[in-house]
Amino acid sequence: MNFRDTMKINDVGHLEIGGRDTVELAKEYGTPLYVMDESYIRRVIRAYKSAIESAYGHGNLAYASKAFSSMAIYSVMKSEGVNIDVVSGGEIYTALKAGFDIKNAYFHGNNKLISEIELAMDNGIGVIVVDNIEDISMIDAIANEKNIVQDVIIRTNPGVEAHTHSYIQTAKVDSKFGFSISNDDAMTAVKAAIAAKNVRLRGLHCHIGSQIFDKHAFVVAVDVMTDFIVEIKKELNYDIDELNMGGGFGVHYTDEDPRYTIEEYCNYVKIIVNALNDAIETKRIKKPYLMIEPGRSVVAEAGITLYTVGTIKDIRGIRKYINIDGGMGDNIRPALYEAKYEAINSTRANENPVEKVSIAGKCCESGDVIIKDVLMPKTVRGDIIAVFTTGAYGYSMASNYNRNPIPAVVLVNDGKSDIIVKRESYDDIIRNDVIPSRLK
Repeated sequence: MNFRDTMKINDVGHLEIGGRDTVELAKEYGTPLYVMDESYIRRVIRAYKSAIESAYGHGNLAYASKAFSSMAIYSVMKSEGVNIDVVSGGEIYTALKAGFDIKNAYFHGNNKLISEIELAMDNGIGVIVVDNIEDISMIDAIANEKNIVQDVIIRTNPGVEAHTHSYIQTAKVDSKFGFSISNDDAMTAVKAAIAAKNVRLRGLHCHIGSQIFDKHAFVVAVDVMTDFIVEIKKELNYDIDELNMGGGFGVHYTDEDPRYTIEEYCNYVKIIVNALNDAIETKRIKKPYLMIEPGRSVVAEAGITLYTVGTIKDIRGIRKYINIDGGMGDNIRPALYEAKYEAINSTRANENPVEKVSIAGKCCESGDVIIKDVLMPKTVRGDIIAVFTTGAYGYSMASNYNRNPIPAVVLVNDGKSDIIVKRESYDDIIRNDVIPSRLK
């Protein structure tokens, strides 16, 4: 298990996170329950910022909020002095309601709606990330109507395929995201952005995938991106002011993955910076402002999900199912990606594992199994199960499948706990339902 000083087994034998006993949290707030460790989130953010400042001195990070978006997390990012990246009108609206100044935001998306672009511009969005050629004409036209000049960066595909799940490889030539450098689509986009009257080309962006442990892939990506910067300068005599290298840094889900300390996560930054510094010197390019966009690595290991054990089904000689009160509605990743997780019986955290079980959700789907074949102590109805590393893409991808309410989110820090997203009620689920008069 990936324990740390803010997540450990306490003196009474329960799992503790952020100074709070998870069994007590389950009693106080109910289950399923997402729990986020504020201290860990802030430590990761500060470590990334420090690494950029000390190794490069000219850059920042943008938290990729698709990993976990809420008003509270935007408040944390605001207080830490970092940027955010947003991918929808809903994320923009949430950030605004949290008091986040979106001049410090990057607006991504392969199909930005006109209404979303207008919302972003009306509130002073800092940078719009151009993802396809139509983006440029739309942004230019809307900016012209509003009598502004909008900063943009071009999302490119450097053709670097990180070794990760094929569903989340985004730097391939055949991708719905960005412009390929290899077939001149990226240069076409650069030229179009430079030519647009109400657009200012600020820089370039790339994102080579997710859950990446092969750090050398970032070295290759930096080399390709800086070669492209050289090409732009040579052909168009245009300086690129900013280089955004995206995110995708891998996190620990199970013992199949490396187990990094916060300081070791900063090695991603140092490798990118070292490669960029070398390129600046050898290729004689202007030193660009460096941005990274970590999301998963900021919040994933900060989060756990608590469940209460219900029925137990023992198929003798085959499998024993521990059935929980949540499942694919609050964590779709095992069913969607075959993602793997670790778990612990929080109620009996100091007891030795004695049986192999599978943790199954309550949805009407055979694939609703959160973890297959995990070792557990003797587990009984009412025990609290904690699944680790669910801070990213748990709540963000949650649904009301089978009309189950989306769980609450609690933020813990130094022995304190606060609700940051309320638990849905059944009334919340039917709030937008309408029965036509002809059916009454």
